[in-house]
Amino acid sequence: MKWVKFRIKTITDAEDIIISTLYDIGLEGAQIEDKIPLTALEKEQMFVDILPEGPADDGIAYLSFFVEKKEDGSLEVQGQPTDVESILADVRRELEDLKVFCDIGEGTIEVDETEDIDWINNWKQYFHQFYIDDILVIPSWEDVKPEDTDRMVLHIDPGTAFGTGMHETTQLCIRQLRKYITSDTELLDVGTGSGILAILSLMFGAKHAVGTDLDICAVEAVEQNCQVNGIAPEQFEMMIGNIITDKEVQDRVGYECYDIVVANILADVLVPLTPVIVNQLKKGGIYITSGIIDDKEQTVVEAVKAAGLEVLEVTYQGEWVSVTARKV
Repeated sequence: MKWVKFRIKTITDAEDIIISTLYDIGLEGAQIEDKIPLTALEKEQMFVDILPEGPADDGIAYLSFFVEKKEDGSLEVQGQPTDVESILADVRRELEDLKVFCDIGEGTIEVDETEDIDWINNWKQYFHQFYIDDILVIPSWEDVKPEDTDRMVLHIDPGTAFGTGMHETTQLCIRQLRKYITSDTELLDVGTGSGILAILSLMFGAKHAVGTDLDICAVEAVEQNCQVNGIAPEQFEMMIGNIITDKEVQDRVGYECYDIVVANILADVLVPLTPVIVNQLKKGGIYITSGIIDDKEQTVVEAVKAAGLEVLEVTYQGEWVSVTARKV
């Protein structure tokens, strides 16, 4: 078996958004090359205690995606036949769209061919169950330990989802959601992806959740993750479309009917989203945002205040920020 490798030169700050965006067109299992030192948690997951001193972080990153090349030389993405030029065109289009919202650096693409390596599944040896406070997050290939049977357990398969819950921005949102959710909570999750935030909100006791996303693949990801976590279909409704610019999506989502709106998106998207989403919130409703790199904190705070919202709390984890506000 051979693979065609698409290698993108970008910057470290854009790694997550590019990986998520290219998942939308069927490219998954990204290989990341950068000079960011491993965190203590990453060392633990990779069974590494001490690493030799590496080169200084220069902010440059390379993201590689692999597409299987069949014996007849053909390629296939998401079950559809394609070719190198078509994939390149799709990737270039997605990168150009991203440039409207954020800096992705050079954004150049190299194409190469590699031999028989199970790129899609080999990374699983490094992904293990972990904890978000008292919540156990566990993939399907591992078992819950006896000492964890009394914990809240979130089942997630990263290979079929947009996120695992490991990222600081997701954890910031989870902690804020837990503070404000009640048994009457109607929740809107903008940019829901794999559905982690909405699913955990329902597990925390929320009454009902609606998720919006640009990617049709989110529907299947949410459905699978709801099933494995015991969430009934009527509890979680998915809608596809751009709530910032599409009035039809805004109408379908509904106005002044949500107790909590959560958006774990880049700061450059939160700025245009906030004056729109305030219309979906009930009076007194809570707006929880994250995906904000620390030097964008003030930009988001100002956008929240400009939309007429009262900032309640700003929380931090690593270099990431969450802003929580209330509609007055």
